[in-house]
Amino acid sequence: MPKCVCAGATMKCSFGAAPSALMVTPENRVLEVMPGANIMDNKPLKNIMPFGPCSSLAYPPTAAATAAAFGALTPMPCMPSTIAPWVPGDPTVLLANMPILTKDSMLMCIWGGVITIQQPGQVKVEAML
Repeated sequence: MPKCVCAGATMKCSFGAAPSALMVTPENRVLEVMPGANIMDNKPLKNIMPFGPCSSLAYPPTAAATAAAFGALTPMPCMPSTIAPWVPGDPTVLLANMPILTKDSMLMCIWGGVITIQQPGQVKVEAML
């Protein structure tokens, strides 16, 4: 079974300057100690927190600040805008009637960023004998 991503997973945006943590709210069932995530855990400021300054010129605040700086790239504070679900997820394992989120899933921001999972939020610890 693929490793399910859970609350606290570390994410990175291709245009963000800092990592962010995935927030999973308790409406989903729990697969592990932490609440598991599904492909619909894609809501800005609920599940997807900001990634520090955004360097995408498609992001209006960055474009405006860059224009005001005579073309010198001026990243502005991130405000994620994700409207589609994570892809691909794992359709063979459902959580709250949706495919689970896996470490290979990606999420697109309308400002051009690609959000990926850096650390799934859970690790398997094996006893050493």
